[in-house]
Amino acid sequence: MSEQPGDAGEPTDEQTVQTVEVVEEAEQDDERDAITEPGKLLRIALMLREMQEEVRRADPDEPGRQRLKQIHETSLNEMRSVLTGGLQEELDALTLPFDSDTPTESEIRIAQAQLIGWLEGLFQGIQAAIASQQMSARHQLEQMRGRGLPRGATQQPVGERPTGTGQYL
Repeated sequence: MSEQPGDAGEPTDEQTVQTVEVVEEAEQDDERDAITEPGKLLRIALMLREMQEEVRRADPDEPGRQRLKQIHETSLNEMRSVLTGGLQEELDALTLPFDSDTPTESEIRIAQAQLIGWLEGLFQGIQAAIASQQMSARHQLEQMRGRGLPRGATQQPVGERPTGTGQYL
């Protein structure tokens, strides 16, 4: 009985081509959507979360709200500087400038909550991508291990001498 490609878990040429196309598309997306300084982005996110908590605890006066507006705008500019391509466009589309010189407390809260929510989604997306890459690498390693030995061959435990007949004893 002869085995055809695709039997016993071996990919067919068609499956291989589809896999390559998916990987190439993912690589193009990675180039378009990247974070140049993840540590900086994380520090900004933590700062914004702390600011949000402080605004909830305190009742900022007009100068305080003006300062919060400045910090918010500076944070957005710093975030844009570490994002590329589609992520930068997405951030720009989701964030709107404040209408007045002194935003209300609720405007500040909403803007911060929106930004923090977007950052949390971004970080979760990064974690999901890393997990997916790890699973893919594990799968590829298992496939390589399976292909490494000819059919019927067995691995010798480490330290054991191979049995069988050989020219040298």
